[in-house]
Amino acid sequence: MLAGELYLADDPEIAADALRSALLNERFNATSAGDPEARRAALAELLGELGEGAEIRPPLRVDYGHQITVGPRTFVNFGAVFLDVARITIGADVQMGPNVQLLTPTHPIDPEPRRAKWEAAQPITIGDNVWLGGGAIVCPGVSIGENTVVGAGAVVTKDLPANVVAVGNPARVIRKIGEAEGETGTDPTTP
Repeated sequence: MLAGELYLADDPEIAADALRSALLNERFNATSAGDPEARRAALAELLGELGEGAEIRPPLRVDYGHQITVGPRTFVNFGAVFLDVARITIGADVQMGPNVQLLTPTHPIDPEPRRAKWEAAQPITIGDNVWLGGGAIVCPGVSIGENTVVGAGAVVTKDLPANVVAVGNPARVIRKIGEAEGETGTDPTTP
């Protein structure tokens, strides 16, 4: 599983790890907004790494937690789903709107191995200072370059370079950051 190869999720070691995560996830989601220290402690125990000043608002859902690294000063709004069958690396100063999904699991296209419950995963990397709009979905194996903005509801199926704005399903780059909208003819609202 950790190598990104096909595996069966009913392995006892994987099941124990998932139970540990579920209990920690449950504890984090039940913390009081009036007790930020307890909330941060639960989150730090759940995740692999939690940078200084990072904030994640519950509810949060993860598969294992320990494969998630969150950089300093990152903010994740309500309802995030981070399926960390493979590593998820989130840079510094990242902003995520509500209901963002980072999905590393993959399944075979062929029906027989899928029916046999084989699965795999590919890592996700979110660069520094990225902004993911509400409801954005990042698919397995995707990297998003620093400073990039992904529009609300976008589905990111392939890597995005640094310093661009991407929108849609599948997400596509509509302009570079720093260019005025319409300047390059890529703004879909201008002729």
